[in-house]
Amino acid sequence: MDSLVISNRTFNSRLLLGTGKFSSNETMKDAIEASGTEIVTVSLRRANLSGKDDEFANILDFVDKTKYLILPNTSGANTAEEAVRLARLAQSAGLPNWIKLEIHPEPKYLLPDPIETLKATEILVSEGFNVLPYINADPILAKRLQDVGASTVMPLGSPIGSNQGIQNRKQIEIIIEQAIVPVIIDAGIGKPSHASEAMEMGADAVLINTAIAISTEPILISKAFRSSVENGRTDYLVGSRQTSSAACPTSPFNSFLFEE
Repeated sequence: MDSLVISNRTFNSRLLLGTGKFSSNETMKDAIEASGTEIVTVSLRRANLSGKDDEFANILDFVDKTKYLILPNTSGANTAEEAVRLARLAQSAGLPNWIKLEIHPEPKYLLPDPIETLKATEILVSEGFNVLPYINADPILAKRLQDVGASTVMPLGSPIGSNQGIQNRKQIEIIIEQAIVPVIIDAGIGKPSHASEAMEMGADAVLINTAIAISTEPILISKAFRSSVENGRTDYLVGSRQTSSAACPTSPFNSFLFEE
């Protein structure tokens, strides 16, 4: 499979993994390895950035920094100001200057705030961060974010953790068509077939969390998502096939069938 390039950094995997909701950090670690991912996103609310031992915030101890790019996320931020403060905190604690920007003040559907997201992106880009913003499937906002220097755009397929799959296909197709940075489908992907669909559409990558974390077989489903992403990307690269409203025989009749 061809490589994924974000901000001049090359990755062999097009599957990103989140780290929330796992039954244990040990299970999370094994699922990450099984997925083949190279980018792992970690909520700053769950990471121990104090330098002190904290058994309830030791998630970073289970993610090998030599194997994976740790992508801090600002989940829980309600405003641009809060998100920027979290990003700066992560950077001062020695985490990479990459940030998955999440600002969703609305508590029921966790939909991202477009105005605050654009505002925070402008600030963080100016400070040298590689910003990967989580957004609604809004082509206009996606273009604005690219214009101010976002490293990717990450439209939601459907609400976070809903496992509904891609409910915003038409808008996402427009975003992909107009993109000058990688498009990563984030949120709502609940089955390997959803991930394959996203890749077949032309998305550059997908981010999965809930579907793997709450599975009864997280290691096995991680492997399934890995294969689905690879197969979907291959299908996209091969190109679409023509469709027909009528049947077309795979083995056309030959004259010998009618010879005496």
